[in-house]
Amino acid sequence: MAAKGNAVIGQSGGPTSVINQSLVGVALEARKHGHIDRLLGARHGVRGIVNEDFIELNNASAELLERVALTPAAALGSTRDKPDADYCQRIFASFQKNNVRTFFYIGGNDSADTARIVNDLARQANYELRTFHIPKTIDNDLRVHDHTPGFGSAAKFVASAIMGDDFDNKSLPGVKVDTIMGRNAGFLTAASVLARHYENDGPHLIYVPEVDFDPDKFLGDVDRVYKKLNRCVIAVSEGIHDHNGTPMVVVLAEKLGRAVEKDSHGNVQLSGSGILGDFLSDLIKSHLKIKRVRSDTFGYLQRSFPGYVSQTDASEAREVGRQAVIASADENNNIGLSVIMKRISNQPYRIEYDLTDIRNVARETKHLDPQYIKGGNDISQAFIDYARPLVGQLPTVGAFTEMKK
Repeated sequence: MAAKGNAVIGQSGGPTSVINQSLVGVALEARKHGHIDRLLGARHGVRGIVNEDFIELNNASAELLERVALTPAAALGSTRDKPDADYCQRIFASFQKNNVRTFFYIGGNDSADTARIVNDLARQANYELRTFHIPKTIDNDLRVHDHTPGFGSAAKFVASAIMGDDFDNKSLPGVKVDTIMGRNAGFLTAASVLARHYENDGPHLIYVPEVDFDPDKFLGDVDRVYKKLNRCVIAVSEGIHDHNGTPMVVVLAEKLGRAVEKDSHGNVQLSGSGILGDFLSDLIKSHLKIKRVRSDTFGYLQRSFPGYVSQTDASEAREVGRQAVIASADENNNIGLSVIMKRISNQPYRIEYDLTDIRNVARETKHLDPQYIKGGNDISQAFIDYARPLVGQLPTVGAFTEMKK
C-alpha cells in the first residue's frame, strides 16, 4: 500500500468540455482507497498549490460532483503559469507542509513537465510522493497517447460547425475561410473532414501545420475549386507556417504592419486574433477577383462548448482520472506516470488503459501521421477512420439531391 497522506489535484492549460470528468473521476475513486486522507483541489493549478489555496473535495457531495462533471471548462480554475525550478521548489515545499503524498495534474505536455520536475524533487529529497499526469488537450498532441480527452468533443464541434458553414455556403455561394485551433499539430483542423456527407461537400481544402504553407499554391487550389463548384470552403489551422517555420500570422502581421502578441510561455498569440482569416480573405479577393469572400475564426468556442460533448470523450475522460487513483495505490508506482489510452481496434472501437513514464509525454509534441495528410491540402480516409469513433454521432442532414430524377 502507498504511503497514507493527502492528495492534491489541479487543472492546467486550455480548458475542455470534459476536463471536469477527469477531476470527478479522481474525486469519486479517491473515496474508495485508504491511502488518501484529504483530496485538495488546487485553485488555478500550480498557483493554488504555492498559495495553499485549496478546496476540500472530500466535502463535495456525489450529486454536486456529477453536475460538475457535466459542466465545461475547469471547475477548479486553470493556469498558464510555466513553473521554473524555483517555482517547482515552492510547489514541493507546499506538498511537504500539507503532507501531500499523491499529486494528480490534469493537463497537456507542459503540465506533464511540471509534474515531472516536482516528482524528481521529491525523489532527490527522499520524500515519498506519487505523481500522476492525467492527459487533457483538444490539440490531441501528446506523445505515446493514441488520443487525449478533450479532443473528441472539440472535434465534434469543429465538424458540426463546418457542416453548418458548408450548407450556408451552398445557399449563398462564395469562398469561406474558417480558422481552427492548432499551433503545432493539425488534428483539430483535420477533424473538419468529418463534415462531408454528400459529394462536393466542404471543406474543399484543409491546411494543417504539418505542411509548409505556400500562398501561391493556396491561391491555385482555391481557384481550381471555385471554377469547378462556384464556391469553396476552406479549413485552415491557426498554426500554418512558411517553409522557414515562421507562423503565417507573423509573416502576415509584418506585411500589414501589425504587432504580434505573445502569451506567458513566449508563444505567438494565435487564437485571439482573426488576422490570419482576414489576410487569406484579402489575398483571395485581390488575386482571384472573387467578390464574396468571408472568414471566421473559431477561437475559444471550440474548447468548452457544452452542446457538443462526445460521449466517448466524456466516458474516457472520467476513466483516465479513475485509473490514476487506482495506480496511485500501488507503492511501486513512484517514478512519475501518465495515464494513456491504447487503441485495440477501430471496428469495433476498443481501447485499453495503461501507464507510461511521464518523461515520454513531457514537453514534446505529437504531429499528424503523414498517412493522414492527402496532397498537402486534404485529409485521408485513414484519419477519418481514426477520428470518427472519438467524435461520435454528428447532426443528421438532408438535401433534395437525394431525390431520384
